[in-house]
Amino acid sequence: MTDALLEVRNLAVRYGDLIGIADVSLTVPAGKVVALLGSNGAGKTTTLNAIAGLVPPAGGSVTWMGQAIGGKPAYAIVGGGLALAPEGWRLFVQQTVEQNLRLGATVLADKKRVPALLERVFSLFPRLAERRRQRAGTLSGGERQMLATGRALMSDPKLLMLDEPSLGLAPAVVESLYETLGQLRRDGLTLLLAEQAVELALEVADHAYVLQTGRTVLEGPAAQLADDRDVQRIYLGLETTAS
Repeated sequence: MTDALLEVRNLAVRYGDLIGIADVSLTVPAGKVVALLGSNGAGKTTTLNAIAGLVPPAGGSVTWMGQAIGGKPAYAIVGGGLALAPEGWRLFVQQTVEQNLRLGATVLADKKRVPALLERVFSLFPRLAERRRQRAGTLSGGERQMLATGRALMSDPKLLMLDEPSLGLAPAVVESLYETLGQLRRDGLTLLLAEQAVELALEVADHAYVLQTGRTVLEGPAAQLADDRDVQRIYLGLETTAS
């Protein structure tokens, strides 16, 4: 696909004798939202961590803007325009909201861009602006997810990966977060979204991939997968109502 920013082919990750993922392939075109779906333990987090350089691949390839990046260190990957908002947030809890955000911009060569990026994040997440001097460890779960996402945006990525952004959050917070993701999409940012919240992910995504036991087992347009009850029952473990 000529407009692909990211291409993953037959990616494998091992932790000693344990297989993290065995055979994952996906493509993320520029300007699109791609969902990575699967139940807990399917390999979504390992896939994103391997793309981001947090764990080394044992096989396969990761190509970013035409260049192989599999095995490169995380700082080099994020500096090249690919950022991850991780599951569990991984914030510096003793630092303030603004300090955490500024840490996300350390890879930028031009530090003069930091104020404008900071204001962009505060515009997307006004709650963070209200709490910019507050320690990250005192934030609610929803606010921590906003901060993790905002910190990733501070590197001004071309592609933003989000790992389980709705996990453990109240429905109203999730709805607000997904409205923000929709705004980022309208602004032209490319997104790769790993989620267990299938309906939410398919609503915002253009295309989706389903993982099962560390392998890509299905892919297709998000609208098509959203309407396929067998897909949801077999691959995602969701109950469907018989017609």
